[in-house]
Amino acid sequence: MDFIEPYVVAFSNLVWSYVFYLIIGGGALLLLYSRFMPFRYVRHAFDLVRGRFDDPDDPGDVSHFKALVSALSATIGMGNISGVAIAITTGGPGAIFWMWVSALVGMATKFFTCSLAVMYRGRDTAGRIQGGPMYVISEGLGGAWKPLAVLFAVAGVIGCLPLLQPNQLIQIIRDVVFAPYISFEGGHFRFDLIAGLVLSGLVAVVIFGGITRIAEVASRAVPAMVVLYMVSTLWIILYNLGDVPRYLSLILTDAFTGSAVAGGVVGTTIVTGVRRAAFSNEAGIGTEALAHGAVKTGEPVREGLVAMMGPVIDTMIVCTCTALVILMAGVWQSTPDNGVTLTAGAFEAAMPGYGAVILTVCVFFFAVTTLLTYSYYGAKCLSFLIGAGYVRLYNAAYVVFVVVASVSSVDAVISFADGLFALMAIPTMASALRLAPRVMASFRRYSASFLLGRTRPGRPANVARP
Repeated sequence: MDFIEPYVVAFSNLVWSYVFYLIIGGGALLLLYSRFMPFRYVRHAFDLVRGRFDDPDDPGDVSHFKALVSALSATIGMGNISGVAIAITTGGPGAIFWMWVSALVGMATKFFTCSLAVMYRGRDTAGRIQGGPMYVISEGLGGAWKPLAVLFAVAGVIGCLPLLQPNQLIQIIRDVVFAPYISFEGGHFRFDLIAGLVLSGLVAVVIFGGITRIAEVASRAVPAMVVLYMVSTLWIILYNLGDVPRYLSLILTDAFTGSAVAGGVVGTTIVTGVRRAAFSNEAGIGTEALAHGAVKTGEPVREGLVAMMGPVIDTMIVCTCTALVILMAGVWQSTPDNGVTLTAGAFEAAMPGYGAVILTVCVFFFAVTTLLTYSYYGAKCLSFLIGAGYVRLYNAAYVVFVVVASVSSVDAVISFADGLFALMAIPTMASALRLAPRVMASFRRYSASFLLGRTRPGRPANVARP
């Protein structure tokens, strides 16, 4: 595997050198095109999540709440914990600022991509309603655009395989839980392999039940773990409240100087921040639209409004709290550790004796729920390519890859996932930009009807007939 790693890293860097502009530039265009109008409906989005407008007769599989939680179960995970640590060690504290910028434009991107995921739903070979960028392209743009739909699905099948999550989960369990009692001087391959086999068994129990079972597990585990993680980080931040202005100032200053990066290259800071934000909140990548496309609704813009909450929760709140904890602990400058081990060191330094244990518990549940949702994403992409009958075969291969990722190099798996996510962004952003006028037309109609007090205005979403 070591001889492949340089090529994987080079591939990821090459693709991102172009896709970076598409995600940020395209997201900014969508933000300006919307004139910030969807942002005025934040309160309405909360009402949607609370179920005030749910109708059991609407097409789809899950409620607005479960669709949001399913999407968050994929985004709130290793990207918020190990991804932030990687961003700081690679791009410096300033990378966090560019994660914020990416999240802001990502709110607009998610509004458009997730509205489209419901507006242009199709049916798989089993006759079930499905949503996602590949259906948006095939149903909304027609046959001439089909190669882009295939590109997304192929990249999704591979990119959604378990890569970073099992690797980083087993790393923190090994380094935090077992390392104080077991010597790994002869290498840790055997431990990683056994842990990977156990983890793959846990994942297999759930993913063969499809999106309904995944959403049910996620709706119970994700909120509880978010609360535990946020309480822990906020306790650390409040305990060091006097230092917060200094570290926020460091983030802002370094964002435009890149002084914390080797050579002082500000471009590295910017690209690192955007890449880590994309991996964290997935805005513009298209994977989030696969989850939101399963919602039970006949009004596409409703799910677009709900999806906008994702980058706020994921990046602006959770990632920021993680970054402040790492910066306050100072471990990013005093240790060669990276990824989840660096974050664990920060938690332990801030809460000696139990900080790393709390983080390990959170990482376990975050990583497992992310694994569950990614299996659904990849299965949907494969279903689009060759038919729904092969979904169980994909799930079986997915379980095997959990073990493979458990014993792989962290640099290789991160770069491989980054590169494929970048490829997925090309068809997602291209279709969103092309179909943006239709989303805004639907939004204006919905907005006008909403202001008139109607709860179910307009025509239902477009769904391809079997």
